[in-house]
Parts: sequence; structure tokens; C-alpha cells
Amino acid sequence: MNKFDIIKYNEQYFNQTAELLSLFRVQLRKYKDIDSEPDIESAKRELDSFSKDENYPIYLCLENGTVIGYMILKIDGVIWVEQIYVMESYRRRGVATLLYQEAEKRANEIGEDTIYNYVHPNNEAIISFLKSKGYTVLNLIEIRKPYKDEKLKTVIKVGNNDFDY
Repeated sequence: MNKFDIIKYNEQYFNQTAELLSLFRVQLRKYKDIDSEPDIESAKRELDSFSKDENYPIYLCLENGTVIGYMILKIDGVIWVEQIYVMESYRRRGVATLLYQEAEKRANEIGEDTIYNYVHPNNEAIISFLKSKGYTVLNLIEIRKPYKDEKLKTVIKVGNNDFDY
């Protein structure tokens, strides 16, 4: 069994974390059938912005000093998981569980007993993970107008409402 360490982010891990954040963005685009390349410079700017805001604590999972996963929380009265990403070769090895345990610990510290999660509807892996941890309540839906020239392929029913997706 590997020994993983969960630590609060520090700048020593800036480049490694930015690289994973760029891969997170590539993965999100894939859920909409958009192929893209990692944009490290954009990820560095995004990470720099998060790291300067105390309402967005960042946690890293390390193995032997190498960042193998990260989680960015948003503290806004409750705790949201803003981003979570685990290197593909480390998935299904307990990394996300350790990161979520840290998030739940933070929630308990502020008197909350749950974490709120932003989840892409096509992200079956995180949905299955969350369900396995007892996260089963659909809390919010996000609704927007279609982008210009956006091709929507699916309809999702929530309650009595149909939404293009």
C-alpha cells in the first residue's frame, strides 16, 4: 500500500499543481466532446488566483514529494469542492477519498456536516465516487442559454422539467 500525504498547498508545489490543474481543464472539456491540449500558463494564472484567496483553500495529495492529486475548496458559509483532480495512474487507489476526508474535516470545523459538489453530468467517475460516499442529494441545477453554434445532444429530466444538454 502506498503512503500518501495530504497537505495544505504551498508554493513549493506550484508548477506540479498547475500541471494537474491544466489536465483537469482538459478533462472537463472532454465531457463536452471538446479535444484540447493542457494550457499550463492559464492554469498557473488560475492557481495563483486561488492561492491568494483564503476562501479557496487548496489541498494536495503527495507521494514521495510528488503531487498526485489536488482539491480546491470554496468556503462560502458552507464548503464546496470547487475542483478535485487525481492523476490518472493514481485513480481508484484512495487518493480522492483522502482528499474528501480533509474536506469533510474542514466542514465539521465550521459546524457543517456535508460538502457541496459541482459535478459535470457526464462525469460518471466522480458521480459514482460521490454516491459511494453517501452523496445522493441533488441540490442545485445550473441553467444557461445555449452558446452560439452549440450542438446539444441530450435532454435531461429533473422533476417535471426537461433541459437540453
